[in-house]
Amino acid sequence: MKQRFLDAMALVQDDGRPDIFLTMTCNPKWKEIDDELLPRQSAQDQPDLVTRVFHAKLEDLKLLLLQRHIIDVVGSYVYVIEFQKGGLPHAHFLLIMTPRYKMSNPNDYDKQVCVEIPDPIRFPEMHDLIKSHMMYSPYGILREKSPCMQVVPKICRFRYPRLLNEKSSQGEDSYPLYRRINNGIEVTVRNTTLDNRWVAPYNPKLLMMFNCHINVEVCSIIKFVKYLFKYVYKGHDKQVIHIDNDQENIVINEIRKFQDARYVSPPKSLW
Repeated sequence: MKQRFLDAMALVQDDGRPDIFLTMTCNPKWKEIDDELLPRQSAQDQPDLVTRVFHAKLEDLKLLLLQRHIIDVVGSYVYVIEFQKGGLPHAHFLLIMTPRYKMSNPNDYDKQVCVEIPDPIRFPEMHDLIKSHMMYSPYGILREKSPCMQVVPKICRFRYPRLLNEKSSQGEDSYPLYRRINNGIEVTVRNTTLDNRWVAPYNPKLLMMFNCHINVEVCSIIKFVKYLFKYVYKGHDKQVIHIDNDQENIVINEIRKFQDARYVSPPKSLW
C-alpha cells in the first residue's frame, strides 16, 4: 500500500494536482442483477452476480472516462476498489486532467458538477435518480445519533445541510462551494422533506448512465492532494478478535489471546 501511495504521488509531481475525485457505488437493484435472481432471492444471495455486474459497470466507466472523455480529457488517473461493511463494492477514482482541460475556476466546476434537484416535470427520470441515490439523509442534524455527528455540540462531519449559493465559488477547504439555488423543489426521503441543501455532488451524464450513487467532487487546491491519495490507499479494514478456551485454570497469555485479523466479505473474496 505504501509503494502504491508513493507511485500515486509521483503522478502529482509529473502531471499536477488531481481535478476530480469520483466515487461509484454498486447498486444492488441494477436491472442486470434483478433479471438473473431466482424467485424469492435478493442481491445478497448472489455475491458472485453482484461482483460480476459491478466489474462490467466499472470497465464501462473507465471506457467513458479515459477513452471517450465524458468528463474532459484525462491525462493520468489512479483508482482502487473497496468493499462496504455490508459487502457491496465501490470504486474511488482520482482524475488528473491534461493541462488544456484543468479545472481552474467556478465556471469549469458548473460544467461538470451539479448539486440541485431537477424539475420533476421536465426531467422526471433524473429527478427520481437524485431522490434514490444522491440525497444525504436522514442523517446529520435530522438524526443526532447518526455516525456522522461528532464533537460537542453535535456537527455533521460531512457538513450537511450545506449552504445555499447563487453561484459557485472557491471554498476554504479542498472542495468548492457549488451553486445551490433555492428553486423550491423538494423530495421526500424516509418521511423527511429535503431540498437542495442535502444533495451530494453529481455529474448528470454519469448518473443517468449508471443508475447508482456516483459522487463527483472537484479537487480545487493542492494542499489536500496528500489526504486524497492516502484516503484512496488507506488499506483494508481490520478487526481485533480474541478466542476463549473452555478449559479452566489455564494461564492467560494476553499476547496469544488477541489476534490481528482481516475480514473478507463474500463479494470481496470473489473479486
